[in-house]
This record gives sequence, C-alpha cells and structure tokens, in this order.
Amino acid sequence: MSYLDNILFAILLVVGFGFFAASVKKIIRNINLGVDVDRKDNPKARWKNMALIALGQSKMVRRPVAGILHILVYVGFVIINIELLEIIIDGLVGTHRIFAPYLGVVYDVLIASFEILAILVIFAVTVFWIRRNVIRLKRFINPDLNGFPKSDANYILYFETVLMILFLLMNASDLHLQYVPGEVFHKAGTFPVSQFIAPIFNGLSNELVILLFEVFWWLHIVGILIFMNYLYFSKHLHILLAFPNTYFANLKPEGQFDNLESVTKEVKLMMDPNADPFAAAPVDENAAPSKFGASDVQDLNWVQLLNAYTCTECGRCTSSCPANQTGKKLSPRKIMMDTRDRLTEVGKNIDANKGVFVPDNKTLLNDYITPEELWACTSCNACVEECPVNISPLSIIMDMRRYLVMEQSAAPMSLNAMMTNIENNGAPWQYSQQDRLNWKNEN
Repeated sequence: MSYLDNILFAILLVVGFGFFAASVKKIIRNINLGVDVDRKDNPKARWKNMALIALGQSKMVRRPVAGILHILVYVGFVIINIELLEIIIDGLVGTHRIFAPYLGVVYDVLIASFEILAILVIFAVTVFWIRRNVIRLKRFINPDLNGFPKSDANYILYFETVLMILFLLMNASDLHLQYVPGEVFHKAGTFPVSQFIAPIFNGLSNELVILLFEVFWWLHIVGILIFMNYLYFSKHLHILLAFPNTYFANLKPEGQFDNLESVTKEVKLMMDPNADPFAAAPVDENAAPSKFGASDVQDLNWVQLLNAYTCTECGRCTSSCPANQTGKKLSPRKIMMDTRDRLTEVGKNIDANKGVFVPDNKTLLNDYITPEELWACTSCNACVEECPVNISPLSIIMDMRRYLVMEQSAAPMSLNAMMTNIENNGAPWQYSQQDRLNWKNEN
C-alpha cells in the first residue's frame, strides 16, 4: 500500500470509529433517561451471570438447533475479528501480515482456525436464513416483525455472509501471491479453506491479482466499519449490550415483585397506631409530583431501558407466552420493541431540541402499547425465563399496569371488583368474613 492509501485508511478508521462512538454516547444518554435503580449488589453472582449467559450462551442452547448455530456465529465473529487488529496495523503501516514473523506456528493455527470458523459461520447463517424465509418458523412471521424488523434480520444475515466471503477471497488471493514467481507476498499462514479457492486466480497477471486482493481487503474492512455503525439501528446491538444487560439483571427470584416505597410508607403509617400522620417530612413545593407506575419511557428504570436496547427480537418470549398462544394481543417481544422505538423517538426529540425533551403529546402507553396488551399478561414469568439475555418484559408490563390502576383508576371491572372485595371483606370474594366458612355446613 502507498502512503496515500495509509492516510486514506487512517481517515476511514477515524470516521468509522468516530460515528460509532457518537452512537454509543447517544445510547448511554437515552438509557440514563430512566429512573435510577441500584444494581450493584452481589457482584459475584452478577459476574457469574454474565460469564454463563452472555459469554457462555447457556440459555441459548435450551433450543439446541438455534443455540448451537448461534454459538458458531458468535464464536466465529469474535475470534475472526482478532485478525482485525492485524488488518488495522497493516493498513496504517503498510505491512503484510505483520504478526506472522512473531507468532510463527501459532499464527498458522490462528489463520487456519479463522478460515474453518468462516465456513461454519456461512453455514449457520444460511440455515438461519432458511428458517426465517423458507421454513418460516412461527415466531419469525408474527405481525410484530413486519416491516423493518424483518428486513433488519435479513440484512444482518447478508452482511455476515458477505464479510465471510470477502475474508476468504482476501486470503485466497493472498495465498496465490505468496507462491507466484518473485515472491510478491512473503509466505505466512495456513489456509485450509482458501487453498481450494486460490486456483481461480491461476492464469491472471500478478498486477490483476494484487488489484483484486486490495479490492477484497478494502471491501472487507469497510464492510466491518459499516456493520459496526449499523448496530446502532439494528437488533444486533445485543452483540455489545448482552454483557452489561446480564450483569445488571434482576437477581431476585422470578415472581418477586418490587413494592413501591411511597406506598409501603403509607401502609406502615396506617398500620402503626403510635404514628403521627402529621409528622411526615415537609413536602418540597417545587419538586415534580411523583408518579405511580410508568406511562412513558422516562418513568421506567434505566435497566428496563437497557433491556429494550438489548432485545434480540428472537421471539422466544412470545412463543412461550400463554396469553399469546391463546390468541390474545400480547407479545412480550413487541413490548420490548415498542419500548426501544419510543426511547429512540424521545432521543431524536432531545437531539432536535438541543438536549431538552419537548413534550410531543405521545407516550409509550396508548401510542405504542395498549391497555389490552398489558391486561392480557398472566404474570407467569415465562418470557423472563425464556429470554437468552435475561430481559424482563414483565417488569415493564407491571409498571404500566400500576400506572393504569393507581393514576388512572383504569383497571378492568373484574380486577376492580376483586380490590373492592379485599377492601370491604378482607378477601377477593363477594361475601363477608362471617359467611366465609358457610361451605362446611353444606351437605
């Protein structure tokens, strides 16, 4: 590569990583719009969660076909991109396979493993494409995936395939040039896959093969940078966020809900005969009134917003949801996608108004998620149990239900009747406490 190429490559890297850094900054800003919640407890259990679930893919393999194929793609991309470091150094300095002289046999093993993994990635991605577009598994053809989400999934598969093919073509042309007279490239690496591709360059001039190598090289690195910046708009953002998401996941037993602190204080005050109701702390008249539950993304906590960005849209949650299986409108995957879409909209609003959110007469509740969806949930935790990256759609559903009940008194009639019975009779049933044991007197 010429000095001009080195300079162009450096500019490309700065621009690519600069856009990526700006996107990451926006994501962090949007997540921090959520209410603060403490998730710093029990770091040992949190690191274990991250190691087993995000790194070890332990929940993915519960569905073996998809799980094993996903591991192939995951491991392939992580390991193959180790070579990205060498590509960057070669591009900046103008060298050729700079690590080869220093690593020796280890380098040969690395390159060989990269190539085998590249073929496995192409195989896995092909199977994924067939499952989505030919077999059309039910969880991939739900209405909540219509439009961009469906196209996005296919774009990712195409991206991964093209990047792996470019990687192999780059290696094949490199291998050809290592053995032509004149030693255009020094011998480096072992190529178990590319050796079968390299013969397509036989009979071509060295100049043309060098040109093709540079085309493959440039397309590969540009493709990686484009893919990296596409993550911000894609469900594939979970590549990065699965790790913090599993670390900060809720460690409490599934089914254990959080109590609202303000409500707990009121109940304790009511139950304490010695408490002075007028001895409460003075109220700050300038403070914004507290809201029970959540009607918009700013009312959710930051972990819930992190969950929304981490959603893989795999649909395991929806496919295991009993409400969805019986034909109700609820889709836990849609809950997460709607939350992310609304959060993105709020972020764009802040960007357009110089860092300040201007009310847009829209909320997550009603404009994105309907009460019908929320009340269809049985709170069984199946969606939480199934999620491969420990996302909790249920926590968002329950917070929005709280808002409907405590702020709008908009609970279904059956629930209002139950709460009235509890208040009046001390039980969910319509008869009084004195009549509760009458059943034992019946013949």
